[in-house]
Amino acid sequence: MKAECEKQNIFSDTEYNYRYQGDKRKMNTLKKLIAGAAIIAMTGCSGSSAANFTAGTYTATAEGHNGDVTVEVTVSESAITDVKITSQGETAGIADAALNDLPAAIVKANSIEVDTISGCTDTSEAIIAAVKAALAEAKK
Repeated sequence: MKAECEKQNIFSDTEYNYRYQGDKRKMNTLKKLIAGAAIIAMTGCSGSSAANFTAGTYTATAEGHNGDVTVEVTVSESAITDVKITSQGETAGIADAALNDLPAAIVKANSIEVDTISGCTDTSEAIIAAVKAALAEAKK
């Protein structure tokens, strides 16, 4: 291709390198991305790890902003079915969003991989940590 371009004096070496060598690099990068996506897709489908819990209700505590936050987590063999805050010492009004919304978000996601609530990050992290500890007990 380069010789053909030089023969016709279409572009200089710099233009050739920019146009065609850059395209080769882009194609190689694209091939690598596609290969990586294929690997991720295959491993993701090969063995989805459904939660294996011992059905029941578990209690755990984690440190919040103003003290301990205790949760009660109810699970079936494969899902988180309920999360309740049983005791806490967080500031009324400030931590309310986390205390009210986060348990439902955890149940809906069937996971502790949920976003913390802005403005009450410490409380959110305490709830998530306590639920994580309760789920660890449920998996024993």
